[in-house]
Parts: sequence; structure tokens; C-alpha cells
Amino acid sequence: NSIQPGKRMLSSMTPTLVLKNGKVLMVVGTPGGTTIPTSVYQSIVDVVDFKMNANLSINSPKFHNQWLPDVVFVEENFPESTIESLEKMNYKVEKRGQIGRTEMILVNKDGTISGVADGRGDDSVGVE
Repeated sequence: NSIQPGKRMLSSMTPTLVLKNGKVLMVVGTPGGTTIPTSVYQSIVDVVDFKMNANLSINSPKFHNQWLPDVVFVEENFPESTIESLEKMNYKVEKRGQIGRTEMILVNKDGTISGVADGRGDDSVGVE
């Protein structure tokens, strides 16, 4: 990502709108460089597949994996049972500090809207 004439910066920017039946279900995004895709993905899966609310989804322990290095990085508070399961499948797992700082706006089933700022940073949510 070094600066050179005519070179475009490397970015994993992923501002994401998730629609359901043509209407906005959630808006999710994060700063964070290489951890952006996995942080956004986890937040969407938590809500859609695991039926978590926005706060639980955003503030749950995160993981990150990419091609190189071939390591699954997990936050310090990641469930030990999941780490053990990954290691049994021959994944190399390493604990590290915070991964990502994801923000979400979610339209709840009752039509109310939840906005959540990640507790990992100094982020905040404003409501008008």
C-alpha cells in the first residue's frame, strides 16, 4: 500500500446494505484494513443466520482469516470450545487484540430501528 505515481491504494472498503424483499434490513460497515470483509461478514451472518440482535452481533468476539498468513486470528475472549474445534480440523489459531470496529443499523421485526456502535472503539450512535 505504498505511495507511487499512478498507483491506486489497496482498500477493502465494504459499506454494505442488506435488503429483504426489496427493503433495507441492515446497513453495516467498519474501518479496519484487512479485517473489514470478515468483520462485516460475521455481523451479517450473526443477524441473518443466528438471529442475534444488532448489539450482540456487533459486540460478539470476532475472528479474522486471510490467505497469508494461513492463521485464524481470534480475539482474546473468543470461545475456547470453538478454538478447540478449529484446531482439531488442523487450523492454526492465534489469539490477538481487537479485530475490527463494526457499526450497524438494523430494522427489527417490529419495524423499530436499532443503531449500534462497536464497543471496541470510541465509536457512538446518534439518534434523531
